[in-house]
Amino acid sequence: MKIILQKMIAASGYCSRRQAEKMIREGRVKVNGVTATVGDQADDQKDKVTVSGQLISAAASKIYIKLNKPLGYTCTNKRFAGEKNIFDLIDSPERLFTVGRLDKGSRGLILLTNDGDLTQRLAHPSFQHDKVYEVITRGEISNANTVCGRLTKGINIGEGDGVARAKAAQYLQNDCFIITLNEGKKRQIRRMFKIMNLQVMDLRRISLASLELGDLSEGHWAYLTPEEINDLKI
Repeated sequence: MKIILQKMIAASGYCSRRQAEKMIREGRVKVNGVTATVGDQADDQKDKVTVSGQLISAAASKIYIKLNKPLGYTCTNKRFAGEKNIFDLIDSPERLFTVGRLDKGSRGLILLTNDGDLTQRLAHPSFQHDKVYEVITRGEISNANTVCGRLTKGINIGEGDGVARAKAAQYLQNDCFIITLNEGKKRQIRRMFKIMNLQVMDLRRISLASLELGDLSEGHWAYLTPEEINDLKI
């Protein structure tokens, strides 16, 4: 059965539907050797669809994995000599997208999937999904309420990124904060605390949208339950 071309490409796990449409507009997609245009349809069982010369296979079975990322691992699909990569920690034959990347110095929850549409929905800033972090700082905290107030009111973090805000901030004890973000500026939490003369010593993501890290051990991964998958798609 023929379906819209960008939907077929996204279903294969190659990229999101929005990215597929961009590639079609750029002339990188061909159907049976003919350059495609937006709105074209294709049958993944009969037609030969390529993106930049790479053959797109029929829709892959959807895979949803949560990983408790340890420190020191990169989150890219590209491998670099001498660097540890999160894909070394999981066992999957499919090409997976990383949803909610963490830098090498951070740890915690990451979602891995070949569902291009869900990746786009969770990663795009316009959807403003909550991400919750446990943050340990070093430095003098004279008034924790003042710190939390500044985080939620907004802090100009510079470097062209303007004002960054936490959706919520709570101080627990022993220099530990729980920070909720629904925006994703580069190293946002570290930069916000740095301006307040507080150094982030440990940053661990504990939830992403409806998905919870739970008691998953560091360095381990697990397939999402049907309930977890459904909750992410609501």
